[in-house]
Amino acid sequence: MNKIKKGDEIVVITGKDKGKRGTVNAVLQKGAALLVEGINLVKKHTKANPNTNDRGGIVLKTLPIEASNVMLYNPATQKGSRVGIRILEDGRKVRYFKSTNEVVDV
Repeated sequence: MNKIKKGDEIVVITGKDKGKRGTVNAVLQKGAALLVEGINLVKKHTKANPNTNDRGGIVLKTLPIEASNVMLYNPATQKGSRVGIRILEDGRKVRYFKSTNEVVDV
């Protein structure tokens, strides 16, 4: 079970986007990398292609960010929090915030 899933809100804890929050769009490489909306944007210079009517220029592109560089956003404390996995009495695996012991998945 991955600790961060698609649709989660995360906070970047290291790197050029430190402190920024975003929503996970995709989980890549079995949870090792994440595509996050508005995080790790780079400028890609593209060449014009008249066959497909593409104009050349500079395009902003989102690159994956390592999952170890982000934390799940905890709305109760309004900052990033570590996540653990526990098994409930009915046998379900759920994620929980280690700082507040609140269950993430309900």
